[in-house]
Amino acid sequence: MATITHICETMQTVLGATADRIGWQTRFQQRKSKLTGSGLVQTLVFGSLSKADLSYTDLCSSALDVGIAISAQGLAQRFSPASALLCQKVLEASVQQVLTAQPQTIPLLARFNGVYLRDSSVVSLPAELHGLWPGVGGSLGESTAVKLQVRLEYSSGQLAGPVLHAGRAHDTQSPYQEEALPAGAIRLGDLGFFSLDQFAVDQQHGVYTFSRYKIGTCLYDGSGHAIDLLAWLRGQPAQQCERSIFLGKQARFACRLLVERVPQAVVEQRRRKLREYARKKQVAVSAATLALAEWTLLITDIPLTLLSIPEALVLLAVRWQIELLFKRWKSLFQIDQWRSQAPWRILTELYAKLISVVILHWVLLMDGWRTPKSSFWKAMLVVRRFASFLAIACLDPALLAAALHRIQSHFRLHCRLTTRCAAPGTAQSLLALSPAPCRTLA
Repeated sequence: MATITHICETMQTVLGATADRIGWQTRFQQRKSKLTGSGLVQTLVFGSLSKADLSYTDLCSSALDVGIAISAQGLAQRFSPASALLCQKVLEASVQQVLTAQPQTIPLLARFNGVYLRDSSVVSLPAELHGLWPGVGGSLGESTAVKLQVRLEYSSGQLAGPVLHAGRAHDTQSPYQEEALPAGAIRLGDLGFFSLDQFAVDQQHGVYTFSRYKIGTCLYDGSGHAIDLLAWLRGQPAQQCERSIFLGKQARFACRLLVERVPQAVVEQRRRKLREYARKKQVAVSAATLALAEWTLLITDIPLTLLSIPEALVLLAVRWQIELLFKRWKSLFQIDQWRSQAPWRILTELYAKLISVVILHWVLLMDGWRTPKSSFWKAMLVVRRFASFLAIACLDPALLAAALHRIQSHFRLHCRLTTRCAAPGTAQSLLALSPAPCRTLA
């Protein structure tokens, strides 16, 4: 459980002793110096929490907060392959820490043994770093990028990752694609993680699959006959419907196909996005794909007794919470932006910013996950306000605990979502559902 004491101890270990040890191992520090491994990491991490667009003046101020007086020139000289490796290794150490919050009291989610969301996000890097992080390439030639693989257990807030892969790596190579989950859990991901083989393995271990349908995947009825999906959909008069199917020509994954017809405005929006994607990729979009935009299509092996169609549509919205996580990281902390043109400073700063958002998540767990009505955007702004205080207090257990207690008070008093009548948020929709599982056909 992410208590204030646990968070204090974890922060001090990772940003203190661990960073110093790695500083010597990576040869960032080769002799006694005022800028130790922990000194650089703390400077960059708390500087990033305080201000995303860091100048050398900002970095020098952040260094002073952690007790290091250094000039901009002296700091600039320390950015190198060694500084990047130092921060990369500290990032790897930080993501090994497992912190969770008290699970949210949401009836729908309480039916399952965790709701595990997976996603990735790509950060472009300077061409000079292509040897370290090759991208996918394109019309302009080879690109350089790193892919961040993340898994979030939504009920308890437990964050796994970010684990870094080359930008060209497919999502199915994510360490969270085949991660062993407890029986009764739900595994969610976008279509990049769609894998019939993994669905079958999960089913054998009692882990539930929940995913959008991947267009082109073969469907069969109980007699083994192929289903003409478009023809069947057009014959359904109801706004929502479902049927039992077997998915995949070889795998024959047994599941439910859940369907909702969407408004025409949504259909047109989807078709515009499909055409734009096809234009960018220089491929053709099929007539069948455009036609299927009229429906939301979900596949799951969660039984009807645990999940109705209306509940499934709300659960689908939960998947966007990990997209919002990346959005907050990029908007508030600009993990994909920097003002320098120096490749090694950029790479060092990227790793440090990722450490900062991991630590930020730990802080959010001490109270931000207590209620589904928490506003994580507001909570992150509170942590930003306290960043300098956290830097000063980092290695003093009593001061750090006092700072976290004060942050917790702000979370409870000022960081709540605004209720929306016209377009309810995910938390509102989850709480509005009936607490009793569905027992009959919808």
